[in-house]
Amino acid sequence: MAKLLALGLLVVVVGLMGLGIEGGSGLETDQKAPLRIHTLFSVECQNYFDWQTVGLMHSFKKAQQPGPITRLLSCTEEEKKNYRGMGLAPTLEVPSMSKHPRTGDWYPAINKPAGVVHWLKHSKDAENVDWVVILDADMIIRGPIIPWELGAEKGRPVAAYYGYLIGCDNILAKLHTEHPELCDKVGGLLAMHIDDLRALAPMWLSKTEEVREDRAHWATNITGDIYAKGWISEMYGYSFGAAEVGLRHKINDNLMIYPGYIPREGVEPILFHYGLPFSVGNWSFSKLDHHDNDIVYDCGRLFPEPPYPRQVQLMESDPSKKRALFLSIECINTLNEGLLLQHKANGCSKPSWSKYLSFLRSNTFAELTQPKFLTPATLQTEDESIQTVQKQVIDEPGKQYPKIHTVFSTECTPYFDWQTVGFVHSFHLSGQPGNLTRLLSCTDEDLKQYTGHNLAPTHYVPSMSRHPLTGDWYPAINKPAAVLHWLNHADIDAEFIVILDADMILRGPITPWEFKAERGRPVSTPYGYLIGCDNELAKLHTRHPEACDKVGGVIIMHIDDLRNFAMLWLHKTEEVRADKAHYATNITGDIYESGWISEMYGYSFGAAELKLRHLINPEILIYPGYVPAPGVRYRVFHYGLEFKVGNWSIDKANYRNVDLVNRCWAKFPDPPDPSTLDRADENILQRDLLSIECAKTLNEALRLHHERRNCPDPSTISTQNLNSGKEVTMSRKFGSFDEISASRSNHMPKNNSQKLSKPAMIDGMFSAFRFWVVALWVFAGLGFLAVMFVVFSGPKRKGTRGKIHRNKRRSSYSGSFDMNGRDRQSRSADASL
Repeated sequence: MAKLLALGLLVVVVGLMGLGIEGGSGLETDQKAPLRIHTLFSVECQNYFDWQTVGLMHSFKKAQQPGPITRLLSCTEEEKKNYRGMGLAPTLEVPSMSKHPRTGDWYPAINKPAGVVHWLKHSKDAENVDWVVILDADMIIRGPIIPWELGAEKGRPVAAYYGYLIGCDNILAKLHTEHPELCDKVGGLLAMHIDDLRALAPMWLSKTEEVREDRAHWATNITGDIYAKGWISEMYGYSFGAAEVGLRHKINDNLMIYPGYIPREGVEPILFHYGLPFSVGNWSFSKLDHHDNDIVYDCGRLFPEPPYPRQVQLMESDPSKKRALFLSIECINTLNEGLLLQHKANGCSKPSWSKYLSFLRSNTFAELTQPKFLTPATLQTEDESIQTVQKQVIDEPGKQYPKIHTVFSTECTPYFDWQTVGFVHSFHLSGQPGNLTRLLSCTDEDLKQYTGHNLAPTHYVPSMSRHPLTGDWYPAINKPAAVLHWLNHADIDAEFIVILDADMILRGPITPWEFKAERGRPVSTPYGYLIGCDNELAKLHTRHPEACDKVGGVIIMHIDDLRNFAMLWLHKTEEVRADKAHYATNITGDIYESGWISEMYGYSFGAAELKLRHLINPEILIYPGYVPAPGVRYRVFHYGLEFKVGNWSIDKANYRNVDLVNRCWAKFPDPPDPSTLDRADENILQRDLLSIECAKTLNEALRLHHERRNCPDPSTISTQNLNSGKEVTMSRKFGSFDEISASRSNHMPKNNSQKLSKPAMIDGMFSAFRFWVVALWVFAGLGFLAVMFVVFSGPKRKGTRGKIHRNKRRSSYSGSFDMNGRDRQSRSADASL
């Protein structure tokens, strides 16, 4: 008997060791260095966090996440007296910093970095771990989160993308980190090496306090916080802290998904983040509706049951959207399953039978919620994606890829002409497949004087710069209007359309198969400053504000989606432009408060109306002057902002009225020689090399253009001094779309899908004209000498011949160089940014 008691005691001791005495207990004890993982999440002593804890803990076990998990529980001594949830998870108690001990500021979010710091200092688990996964309580794990499988390395954590952290791009980052160029917009899922976390955690806490105290910079247009209350200071604390210690993240936008969002084809998200409301048919769920819900302790009560899989199957015919609905019900069903098991652990009596409870206990549900494992598409980095596509092209030359057509929008001005020259040149260098079309928006008066018809294959579009109904002057509306016109008037033989801006330089191909664009799932690049997606602006202008994506610049969209969407893009642009009551910076993010970015909101709100959710890829486009992420091969330069290398700089706004296309050998100032750059800082070096590459590509495009124009040897021409002129205005006459289109059809080609032509005949005409001007001057000079000879050597005669000749000479110039009779209004805020 004594032996049996001893054996039983030994089992109990071993069991306690396995569960952990400290609170940060492990669910697996067979991990070995250097592959030991520990998962952390932070909560407070509230019902709100308790039901989230139940869901996360249940999914942790269900997904077979390796290693221990620790709940960092921040409570005051007073709160702990009445707290019922100590047994909900392996727990490390953390002194609450909700009310800051020094400043008295009430900010519960600071408990997250404070809890991590406390764990590192006081937990024995922190001494026996190699990798740490940090999650939020409002998450459901679908499959194992293994840092090294996600691509995490020491010095390179993996994180999810939080594009709304616009402070990484403005004065906020410059104020709060010495390395603003290293600021990553990340959060949610964090997977990093323990050494990196030890370096980061104190800075995370310190920077959170710093940003929280910086009330002067809480404004929405600086932080992206729609409440302008400094509520996301902790997120900035993390990003600025990581920048301070030199941590650059591998940003993966596939691992985590918000229920209601559509995942990319082939991607299997391994984490739900139900921080936003979501719905399936008439059913919906929002975590904020359950802030004081004690559902964990109320036996038999679950969240409202969602539709069953059989019902969802009939709700949606589109496979991608249907998949999103299934993910939404999986999230809430897993949460309810966790509550059901927790009620049993609480000692609740067995609930009475119901169809829903039967479903949660069924083999069908068990099969639907088996652990999900990473797919190649989920893990694929930008470099791997490029290599895969290149290998496919080499190994499978006969494979059929969808046809692509690239378009960009311009107007009949020298400003857009030099951009067109650079764009077309880079298009051919990039290897971009498919056809190219310039959407050229001009009035009839503009076209009479316009000489740049042959700069690119062109589709002519009636100008809407001056709105035909309202008279509002807003040239940016030409972009959606031109796309709509092109769709309705051109024969388009392409499955995917790539929409770019004129002030871009292509560095490589932009293809839907590489960036995973699909029908119903366009791809775009982040425009984090479109804060109107998060506030009342979106609620006013779209029925689905939750579907508003902050995107622009590069768009890859299926032709069917574009046909459905284009009219809404135009309509929403008109609608936002007319809403002058909401032009304020804290609503739109437009620092000029002029409604200049209405077209960008028109795009986002139009897409939201159709619930077109974008795959947002931050590694397609870069602004010259920005520090590139290590190892990323950007496909597009967007030179919408001034960029510098030392004392040299280019700002496109300074060349708004400079004719770089028609003045022989005109170009931008030559950038510095790369060999002269300081190589002490690798990040600055790479930034400057990209800036130089952009400028050299533009100048090379202009040089080749001037060669095609048969410009004379530049050594015979004095160097041209290109002084940037001030903006001038151009008045335009406007008619209706139909009137303009009808009048244009009399003198413009009807089929606008032109091919690039040989050097324009106007160049030869210009050379011939110059020859006759010189000849006329010579003839006039000889005539003048002859007249003088006659006057002084013989009787006086009437000098009518010389006067008539001078009049002829003067009239021969009239109108020849009258190129400035147009007056065009422009803005200091550039619509293409």
